[in-house]
Amino acid sequence: MLADRYEVRDLIGRGGMADVHAGFDTRLGREVAIKILRSELARDPSFLQRFRREAQAAAGLNHPSIVAVFDSGEDVHSDQHGIQSIQPFIVMEYVHGTTLRERLSEHGVLDPLRACEIMAQVLRALEYSHRHGIVHRDIKPGNVMVTPTGVAKVMDFGIARAIADTAATMTNTSIVIGTAQYLSPEQAQGGEVDARSDIYSAGALLYELITGRTPFIGESPVSIAYQHVSEPPQPPSMFSPEVPASLDSVVLHSLIKEPDQRYQTAADFADDLEAVIRDDTTLAEAAAAAGAPGTYLSETTAQRAMRTSASAPPARRRRWVVPVVAALVALSAILGVLYVQGAFSGRSERVTVPALVNESEDNARLLVSQARLMPARSSVANEAAAGTVISQEPSAGAEADVGSTVTYVVSTGPLVKTIPELRNFDQATARQLLQDSGLGIGPVKPVDSKEVSAGNVVSTEPKAGDRVRAGTAVTLNISTGRVTVPNVVGLSREKAITALKDAGLGRVFTPVPGTKPAGTVLSQSYQEGEKVPVGTVIDLTIVAEPIPTATVTVTTPAETPDPGTHDSSSSGSSEGNGD
Repeated sequence: MLADRYEVRDLIGRGGMADVHAGFDTRLGREVAIKILRSELARDPSFLQRFRREAQAAAGLNHPSIVAVFDSGEDVHSDQHGIQSIQPFIVMEYVHGTTLRERLSEHGVLDPLRACEIMAQVLRALEYSHRHGIVHRDIKPGNVMVTPTGVAKVMDFGIARAIADTAATMTNTSIVIGTAQYLSPEQAQGGEVDARSDIYSAGALLYELITGRTPFIGESPVSIAYQHVSEPPQPPSMFSPEVPASLDSVVLHSLIKEPDQRYQTAADFADDLEAVIRDDTTLAEAAAAAGAPGTYLSETTAQRAMRTSASAPPARRRRWVVPVVAALVALSAILGVLYVQGAFSGRSERVTVPALVNESEDNARLLVSQARLMPARSSVANEAAAGTVISQEPSAGAEADVGSTVTYVVSTGPLVKTIPELRNFDQATARQLLQDSGLGIGPVKPVDSKEVSAGNVVSTEPKAGDRVRAGTAVTLNISTGRVTVPNVVGLSREKAITALKDAGLGRVFTPVPGTKPAGTVLSQSYQEGEKVPVGTVIDLTIVAEPIPTATVTVTTPAETPDPGTHDSSSSGSSEGNGD
């Protein structure tokens, strides 16, 4: 039982960071799924923080295609030796169904239109999360479930970078940043990730659903990531003839390298998929027909579009008129260039590849064109100045056929990172957060601080909020938990109290007689400049207040004659006369 409420049942899933169990909410009487952070990771503050972040992120999302989060908490357990441990958990909606990874493994590729329906639901969920400021970062078949009624459910928001399914994962300074097969180019280059990165990953997922393979395949995650950055994808129809030309265009448009040139919102992507289902013209086809920068357009796509148009009924054929004419014009232009270059003359003319490294991007494009070669550009963050060519393939001086492609890589300049706010974090967590941010770990400097506990970060150098190059070493100023004792001898009681309080120290007073004004500090138990722990009590000897002397006045009443007697002489005479 967790939190005296949730009954933990069979294990139903396992990830790199947590285990998922079937469960039962005894209070509400319903099935739930319970994600429990692995015990060995629960002791790591960084993983604990990510797990809590997932609960916070997903709990704020209420969408039919997002797995709902009902509750989260941390249970405390004691082992046989009495040692307590924290067991964080997240209580989620229990989804009856299978993941897309399981469907692909068991049944193979999906029907293209059925894949469009599922991915449209996924994209609507992503659009909703993006509007709420949450980027998933790890869209892949293992993170999407489909219910028996056909409803798609996206899961694992917030800590997706720390979870992997059976596929390999890409890491940067030991931190998982996504699954290699679905990694956007900007993720592979360590750049800024936004909603358009999810769109690229969704495009890679759709590609696999309709072809049975990911857009790029390699021997290692690094080689796959390199292809994401530099290689254009093949149209899905090359591997699955059932894929319609319109879906070819949509998938390729979602996989454009430059984020500014692919779909800008998940809603646009979903709209195009629904247009494919309706057999309407898509935004991607229009962009390809207009020759938009960065758009992938293959001869295969154009040919298939013409074949479809020729056999379609009149109403449907009219919808293809504009893109087909545009494709024919483009094809004619390509054939003309090939004819001029001698492609149909039976000879293969060779030219020398120009040197492009260290040239500006504009000069490189001009040099390649002048050599009667086709330029192909990619970009990557690099120490070289932005806009400078840093590599090329084939190399300078090599022989190449006229019209063949020369690929060159242009630097976008050094990656820039923001120093995170680390004050009050313990040293281990601070180091992990710096690595997560793509920054290096510099030296540790001890500093005195009355506000920050010993062992925690007081400040950084450079300071929080500064923007620096990726990999910059950041110095951590760690609190010693000690402060310097000030000199308060000669001060009044009130001023001594203020000075010690400002220094983070306590005080007690020992009054003694003295000739100086009452309350004056005569001595202190720790001397000026000594280093002592925060909160140390300083014993101050002060001049005692003078004891007031009480003045007692004694009043003696004056003597008065007794009214019952006579004068002594008369009395004596009388008494004598009486004898």
